[in-house]
Order: sequence, then structure tokens, then C-alpha cells
Amino acid sequence: MASRSRSYTQLLGLLSFNLLLFTTSTKAVRVGVILHKPSAPTLPVFREAPAFRNGDQCGNHEADHIHIAMTLDTNYLRGTMAAVLSLLQHSTCPENLSFHFLSLAHFENDLFTSIKSTFPYLNFKIYQFDPSLVRSKISKSIREALDQPLNYARIYLADIIPTSVDRIIYLDSDLVVVDDIEKLWHVEMEGKVVAAPEYCQANFTYYFTKAFWSDPELVKVLEGKRPCYFNTGVMVVDVGKWRRGMYTQKVEEWMTVQKQRRIYHLGSLPPFLLIFAGDIKAVDHRWNQHGLGGDNFEGKCRTLHPGPISLLHWSGKGKPWLRLDSRKPCSVDHLWAPYDLYRSSRHSLEE
Repeated sequence: MASRSRSYTQLLGLLSFNLLLFTTSTKAVRVGVILHKPSAPTLPVFREAPAFRNGDQCGNHEADHIHIAMTLDTNYLRGTMAAVLSLLQHSTCPENLSFHFLSLAHFENDLFTSIKSTFPYLNFKIYQFDPSLVRSKISKSIREALDQPLNYARIYLADIIPTSVDRIIYLDSDLVVVDDIEKLWHVEMEGKVVAAPEYCQANFTYYFTKAFWSDPELVKVLEGKRPCYFNTGVMVVDVGKWRRGMYTQKVEEWMTVQKQRRIYHLGSLPPFLLIFAGDIKAVDHRWNQHGLGGDNFEGKCRTLHPGPISLLHWSGKGKPWLRLDSRKPCSVDHLWAPYDLYRSSRHSLEE
């Protein structure tokens, strides 16, 4: 009996020792998981784009470069890649395109690798955008995507890119260009800070709240101005004039008023209208066939407007890559599909 008792005691001791090892090991694993920093989201993988070369008539000097700015949002990267491909494919001098990408710092290395592997010959640079510049200034809008800090990066563009750049084309990531971007680049600015397609039958009551229209001092800002809307997703900007006119600070001032008074519903567009409405260089509407993503709530399908087209823009809630993947595309989404470099794409142009 004594021998059995000792064996039983030894067994209990061995079990207790193993349990202690298991518990200690488990705690160590848990501590390890807690200490690891969260990794960046896995970026989509893209096919390598063809190499696009300059025509014989293209210059190779700095003055011949066309500067294009875009943001790099991990959620819109597929759209950015398609936009870049469309620009290169339709350019007479693709090697003269210089891309200036704005991104959040903690994704910069992954994004650089993704772009470099997709466009090995692309002339580009990535700039870190500090979201703290705008995070405290952003007011909730009618759609969450409009409230992301990168949506406001265009306001700080002139402060981020090199001072040697005195003109730049800003483009959203949900568009494709089907014409030579050099035509837009050479628009005569006529002393204006911004050039873009504009629409002068706009109803500004749609963009601003009762709090704005009931304040006589605020309403004075629009007095004498033509009610002209323009979409900030496609703009040619005279960067030198923007800097000298301190327009970044002017936009921030309106964002501060918005934070205090709630004078508009949309994201970064209304401050631009308050400053530039009716006072930009108007370019042909063919350079921004916008609204193809539908409205900001439902994103229902829309058809093309009549007339020539140089740029297709899926502004609004519906994005072509999401609708194509869901097998519920709009007819206009098939115009975006040929520029999709996403390696796992299975959508068919015949659908």
C-alpha cells in the first residue's frame, strides 16, 4: 500500500509539473502575441505592366516632365494602379510622367514595393502624409470614406512636393484617362490658381447647411460669385500661386468654421467652393466625366453624358472593381476593366 501511495503521489507530482510547464508556455506565447506590433494589411498582388517608351518627338529635359499627384490608400490601391496604367498607355511621352504619391507613413515601404514591381520603369516618389495635420479638423460627413485623412491630403500638396515643381495635376484614384494627359497639362491657366472642368448651373443650397445660409457674414463670401461647381478629383494646380496665396491656411480656416458651426455636409469639396467657386480656369468637360460611381449613399448605376471623353471618373459610392468582383457591374464599369492589373481578377468583358 505504501508503494502504491508513493507511485500515486509521484504521478500527481509529474502531472502538476507538466501542467506548470504547459501554463508557463501558454503564458509566454500569449505575451509574445501581445508584444508584436500589428502588421500592415496584405496588399493585393498585381501583374507587371508593359514598359511604355517615349516617342521620337519627346524631350528629355526636366522642363518636359509632367507632374501628377495621387494618394496611395491601401483600400483604393487597385484603382490607383489602373489609373497609372491608363495614363502611361495613352501618353505620347510616358517616360516624362513624374508621379508624386502621398501615403500614410506606416504603409510606405509596402506600397513602394508594390508600385515598383508593377511598374518597374515608373518615375515616382512617395511622400509621407501626416494624418495629424487634419485629423482634429475633420468633421463627420455624409459618407465615411470622405472623412479619411488622405482625402484631405490634396490641401497640403503644395507644402509636401519639392519647391522646384510649380505646376501639378492632382488626380483621384477612382478614374482612368483615355487621352494624352499632356493636353490637360498644357492648359493656359490665365492667372488662375486652379484649372478644372466647371459647371455653372450648380445649386449651392445642396452643398451648404441652413447654419451657413442664415449667417449674413458667411453668405457674403459667395456674393458676386458665379455659382460654379467643380470636382476636386481632377485639378491642375499652379503650385507657386497656391503657396504665395497661402491657400492651405485658407482651406483650414473654413474647416475650423465647419467644426464649430456645421456649415456643409460633404468632405473636402465645400472649402474649395467657398474659396474658388467661379474663379478657376475652366477646361473642357471631357476631362472629368465624373459621377460614374453614383451618389454618395447608394451608388446606383449611371450612364455616360453625351460628347467626347478624355477621363472617366467613378466618383460616388460605387467603385468599378468592387462591382465587377461582385458580378453586379454597371455598364460603365467595363470601360475600367481593361486597365485592371489585379492578378486575381476573373471578371469578363463579355458579361
